[in-house]
Amino acid sequence: MEVITIESQAFKDLTAKINTIAKFVTALQSKADEEPEDGWVDSYEVCTFLKISSRTLQRLRASQSVTYSQIRGKVFYKISEIQRLMDNHIIRRSDEHLQNLIKNHQLYVEQRRSIRTDK
Repeated sequence: MEVITIESQAFKDLTAKINTIAKFVTALQSKADEEPEDGWVDSYEVCTFLKISSRTLQRLRASQSVTYSQIRGKVFYKISEIQRLMDNHIIRRSDEHLQNLIKNHQLYVEQRRSIRTDK
């Protein structure tokens, strides 16, 4: 066992900084939990829960009606962007479809987190 000694003021400063970082991380995590609309969903999830075809999504991308990100050939959409499409009646679905999308996406994220923590 190795013993390291530091001045008490330096230790208090270090503890205060660690607590500040912990509060910041906790605040970010709670903010992310409150705003699920900022999550990213893939094309499969959007098509499945909104009951639209992949071709419809492709047309929306081609006409630049929807913003998206593409990573290694897989297309992702922000949930808030899907909400905007529904609010503007570009996609005509009930709010129930969107809530199913959000709920199932959150379940998927929780499953992925539990898999990562199990390893």
